[in-house]
Amino acid sequence: MNLVLQGPTLSRTDIDAIADGAHPTAIDSINEKAVRLKGAAPHDSIAKICEARRIDFAWIEPGRRFADLKLLAMDMDSTLITIECIDELGGYAGKKAEIAAITEAAMRGEISDYKESLRRRVALLAGQPESILEDVYRDKLRLTPGAEALLAACRAHRVQTLLVSGGFSFFTGRLKARLGLDHTLSNEIEIEHGRLTGRLLGNIVDSQAKADRFASLMKKREETVAIGDGANDLKMMALAGLSVAFRAKPVVRMQASCALTYSGLDGVLNLFE
Repeated sequence: MNLVLQGPTLSRTDIDAIADGAHPTAIDSINEKAVRLKGAAPHDSIAKICEARRIDFAWIEPGRRFADLKLLAMDMDSTLITIECIDELGGYAGKKAEIAAITEAAMRGEISDYKESLRRRVALLAGQPESILEDVYRDKLRLTPGAEALLAACRAHRVQTLLVSGGFSFFTGRLKARLGLDHTLSNEIEIEHGRLTGRLLGNIVDSQAKADRFASLMKKREETVAIGDGANDLKMMALAGLSVAFRAKPVVRMQASCALTYSGLDGVLNLFE
């Protein structure tokens, strides 16, 4: 196996310390923040060293090429973007802490009924002017570092992109147009007379809906990547050839192929040859 190391402060000293236990056949530089240790052997010390030095590591089969991918899917909130949109909407309603607590519990997998948790959060927004959606998009929403580089590579290699979200189509629609995404799936928040009703329209996008949409676009498992941070991404990630837990909750890191905790989204590119 190849061992990919990356991180914003990756140093030669870090690389040597890890290589001492992994005994690679060769060390290839990927860029200034990433290296590939070819033919490395697993060792108990690797995870401990990487955690202590804030280094992302991933065991990747040799020969995996980004150019061979056909589909890359990712979650929106706290993955493609740095915020949880519903929490920020709650801020305008004076209920951010209450909504954020439910969001956190849902993302950690501590709430079994995601649909009900979303209904509870949306209900707390009832009566707010629809203008708060635009306020969050304009003033709060920021792309995660490395997002544009990752999506540029997808376009260059004709990799289809899917943005899935338990959040709202107001945001996914704007991001699709802005970033040239191919497909989106999200929830529709109800608005009447210029105000949020506190209800959702149509079927709610939960973990199964994300997985179903991913499966509908997938042809071969080995040609796919899925990236997420919360428990409601796990079913989709389980279908992918490579699943990446991005700055994710512990339950997601435990089940994913690999995790990126310190790197940006462009770190996904470093996993491939």
